[in-house]
Amino acid sequence: MTVHFIGAGPGAADLLTLRARDRIASCGSCLYAGSLIPEGVLAHLPSGVSAINTAGMALETIIQHMIRATADGHDVARLQSGDLAVYSALSEQLAALTSAGIAYTLTPGVPAFSAAAAALGQELTRPEIAQSLVITRVEGRASAMPPGETLARFAATGSTLALHLSLHRAETITQRLLPHYGVSCPVAVVQRASWPNERIVRATLGTLVDTLDRALTTRRSAILFVGPVLAARSDATLARSALYDPKHVSTHQWAHED
Repeated sequence: MTVHFIGAGPGAADLLTLRARDRIASCGSCLYAGSLIPEGVLAHLPSGVSAINTAGMALETIIQHMIRATADGHDVARLQSGDLAVYSALSEQLAALTSAGIAYTLTPGVPAFSAAAAALGQELTRPEIAQSLVITRVEGRASAMPPGETLARFAATGSTLALHLSLHRAETITQRLLPHYGVSCPVAVVQRASWPNERIVRATLGTLVDTLDRALTTRRSAILFVGPVLAARSDATLARSALYDPKHVSTHQWAHED
């Protein structure tokens, strides 16, 4: 029997991959990450299969559920929000299953930052403005940051920043980024991306804290974007990508004819 770790996407039930849907529909047991997984995703479970909410469970309890389910002859759907590759607490679960001799698979999901960018209606990179996206966070109760991974170092590159799990530290973030991006640098907050109660807040680094105080009653389940690219979403005068330049297309036409 196998435990299938499944990235269930950012929230909208239809932002689920076909593979994820099929994995869910084939499992005889399900563990899911609390309020982060919508009912529409759980609806793909086979009739009669109940879903266990792991919110508040310790790792050892979660693993014991998996061990019991596989011993009873069931494949397990382990549903986690967004994509499994970042901030998923996946590594310790895989290590425990490996130690117990239980097989597992990984099914990627739509990451929250991608859904948030779609909500903003823009690309997070732009020629000559930002060609890198830094997905990061600030230190918190759950985990510290490695010494070399500081906001100041990332900001020094001028890249677009996508900060997860960090909006409750907006004051600290502002203080650390202002020397590098300046008070007029655009920022955007997307809360509950793709959910029915999705909220979008736009501001600058200089006005971020005051804007959040007025616009949001809670700072949970949000992604904060920072960078000049946020002001460039519809400016036709800016540099264009060479991808669709006529000379580039002509030169590489063979690549599309194979």
